[in-house]
Amino acid sequence: MDVAVREAGLAPHVRCFAHTLNLASQAGLSVPRVSRLLGRVRRIAAFFHRSSTATAALAAKQILLELPPHKLIIDVAMRWNSSLDMIERYLEQQAAVTAALLSNDVRRNVRDIDTLDGSDIRDAEDIVNLLKPLKTATTVRCDEKNPTVSLIVPLKHMIEHNMASKEEDSPTVSNIKKAILNNLHNRYTSEYNHLLECTALDPRFRVLPHLEKDQCDDVFHRLKEKAVLMLQNKGKKGASGHPPAAEQPLDQKDRAGTELKPPPSKKTALEDLLGGTFDEPVAKHITQIDAEMIKYRAETSISLNSCPLKWWKENARVYPLLSSIAKAYLSTPATSVPSERVFSSAGDIVNVQRSQLLPENVDMLIFL
Repeated sequence: MDVAVREAGLAPHVRCFAHTLNLASQAGLSVPRVSRLLGRVRRIAAFFHRSSTATAALAAKQILLELPPHKLIIDVAMRWNSSLDMIERYLEQQAAVTAALLSNDVRRNVRDIDTLDGSDIRDAEDIVNLLKPLKTATTVRCDEKNPTVSLIVPLKHMIEHNMASKEEDSPTVSNIKKAILNNLHNRYTSEYNHLLECTALDPRFRVLPHLEKDQCDDVFHRLKEKAVLMLQNKGKKGASGHPPAAEQPLDQKDRAGTELKPPPSKKTALEDLLGGTFDEPVAKHITQIDAEMIKYRAETSISLNSCPLKWWKENARVYPLLSSIAKAYLSTPATSVPSERVFSSAGDIVNVQRSQLLPENVDMLIFL
């Protein structure tokens, strides 16, 4: 993807933020202490999945202890949030798991399985509390119905703020935070200014609270320059007065199908005499953009659940120049999450026990 974007001359290349979060979270979960803890929980979950006796004992203990009748979860290597789900489910069912493993029927078959002690449980709870915001950020960022490019900077700032070291942190939490911050440090450095401009054009985040005042001013100054440039380019395109190549009538093409270049438009006598005096100057646009910028920055931020594009559509008459640049900036960057979810669904459906499924049945099952 990097090579394709570079060869095509497209810029900036905004990478999938959900994938970036996945890499950072995987780095945190690779801390030796956390990795060992995950291995122990994984062995317990695998044992209950493998043994029908243990599964029956767990179900009986859940009823006895009035716990939800949930199965234990085994994580998937490519999806970090499944490791978080696995720990969460274990903590929920901890009492039932311990009781089931101590029952006579199950104890005979238990090998190389240790329940978690007090310090392990504390670490597991700390891991869940620390990584939950990252899981929520992944879910928010995977929305494909609303523009999400403006969310990248606020979410990245929130994560970096949450991962800041604190005196009360345990050694395990401190190491996880350090690993995640190190992984996130060099992400989005080349396109950071562009992402800041996208965030500024989102009426939910226009105040940019994580920046100093002079940094905010720089962001809006860059937006002003780009708005002026966009207007100038639009003016040049509109001045030619000729339809684009695809819309040219057939008589404007030669017999070989080659496009004929239209002759340059001539100035009228009136344009020649008075054009310099009465043509609309660029300064007027600059003044209008300044006025729109001041008014926009003074507006009250809309609620986080509101759609920024809908807001710009409703306020296009108030901000005719800014709304046009907002449409160019507020996009939904490509994300690899939906396709990876399909791969996971396919892996659950097409397995060794169901290897004779017809392709059309696989299609329908995955669709459902």
